[in-house]
Amino acid sequence: MKTHNFSAGPSILPQSVITNASKKVLEFDNELSILEISHRSNAFTDVMSESITLVRDILDVPSNYSIIFLQGGASLQFCMVALNLLKKNNGSAAYLNTGTWSKKAIFEAKKFGDIEIVGDSSNKNFNYIPKDFIISDTHDYFHCTSNNTIYGSQIKTFPECNIPVVCDMSSDIFSRKIDVNKFGLIYAGAQKNLGPAGATLVIVKNEILGKSERDIPSMLDYRTHIDKKSMFNTPPVFSVYVSMLNLRWLKAKGGLDYIEKNNNKKSKILYQEINRNSLFKTLINKEDQSKMNITFNLKDQNHKNLFEKICAKNKISGINGHRSVGGYRASLYNALPIESVNALVNCMVKLEKDIA
Repeated sequence: MKTHNFSAGPSILPQSVITNASKKVLEFDNELSILEISHRSNAFTDVMSESITLVRDILDVPSNYSIIFLQGGASLQFCMVALNLLKKNNGSAAYLNTGTWSKKAIFEAKKFGDIEIVGDSSNKNFNYIPKDFIISDTHDYFHCTSNNTIYGSQIKTFPECNIPVVCDMSSDIFSRKIDVNKFGLIYAGAQKNLGPAGATLVIVKNEILGKSERDIPSMLDYRTHIDKKSMFNTPPVFSVYVSMLNLRWLKAKGGLDYIEKNNNKKSKILYQEINRNSLFKTLINKEDQSKMNITFNLKDQNHKNLFEKICAKNKISGINGHRSVGGYRASLYNALPIESVNALVNCMVKLEKDIA
């Protein structure tokens, strides 16, 4: 029986991508493994170039934006964003606080300038996305997290403002269509819908850089990596390569038109069962419920052992909620098939029948 992988990240990858990547671990170029080739070789510079081209094509990234692959995950971007965009003297930014990762981004940004939290859902344990907040034009940028992996909420409509919008899209990039023109900078750790852990994607509007008046360390300056085409230091070769394979897979499937419809279908199936089943509940406001990370819980914790026994028997993997919130979390990333969602739903149905 197949294992159904609902892990929040590192997450499921298409089987064809894993198969192709495994072959290249043995031999990629001139009898060398992808794990040991030079990142300066033509073979790998072609990989980097194709990866960037695929990102631009799939997301329809305008020509006045640069695309780079970095390391350090979204966590490094929390400070890189502030270093590059907050002005040295009297710099300020607006932040939306919608969960754990937003809080971490705010914590790092406060080290470099004044931060105004314009919207905050912590008063209700982050079970909704704040709306109707005001973003002042005096700020250097506005920062938000598009999808909250831990709590299970997602921004469906991004706010309009007259300053650059910076967005952490780590857990829902490439899952739906977006208008890149609305953003000044997008960043995302690879380990959800892009590829394996190790790489970080940054898409940045060129005109917003170089205005901080700071002496930014070379490694933390976006312009350094843009000028060196993501090759300032040794890039995460294998992660970028697998990301390229995954982007090929996504494009061949039909791109964002296809994948968004499929993700909508998967999330609808699971939310319908949560709402129908008398034993389960979700605490996230309906209009803000994530289509990537669906969080839910049992109404009665006395059923916990039986439910988890049923899930284990049916090879349901990775549905435990984050340690900070508990409960359950089903991550429905691009590569997760509908069959896996149906398998989880069947476990929920069986629990209800066994309890009755």
